[in-house]
Amino acid sequence: MTGDWRLDRIGAALRGENPTVLRRLESGFAVIGDVQFLPGYSVHLVDELNVQRLSDLSRAKRLSFLSDMDRLGEAVERACQHMDPDFRRVNLEILGNTDPFLHAHIWPRFEWEPAELIGKPVWLYPRERWSDERFRLGPQHDVLRDAIGSELDRLRSMD
Repeated sequence: MTGDWRLDRIGAALRGENPTVLRRLESGFAVIGDVQFLPGYSVHLVDELNVQRLSDLSRAKRLSFLSDMDRLGEAVERACQHMDPDFRRVNLEILGNTDPFLHAHIWPRFEWEPAELIGKPVWLYPRERWSDERFRLGPQHDVLRDAIGSELDRLRSMD
């Protein structure tokens, strides 16, 4: 592996060096998030370097990206429903304000979230949640990774 895969997430995924990749999708990669303060947080990465926004893709590739985003969202939903009785829903977001490549956030939401945040965007969580070592992706998330991956496989087999 050359350098820090976080500096080139898509290139690292294409080279098989991104350890967060769950599955290869038609239009990109399903990856589990670096932070897991909301367990199951995942991201759909486009598989073309230098694509910054949805409108950079052809119509067919755009529809494929949105379909894969939906599939990852459903896989996260199913996995989280099985693992946590307090699972509420999944939020899907394409923002593009920080990272200069097309990606979609898949955020599971839970009843146990703080009352002042439960109905608000995830981005309002305190900054320390994003950097707290307790929430860093690690081996403790392997069961969750496997569950989301298995759901992706199951959904693909239903096509």
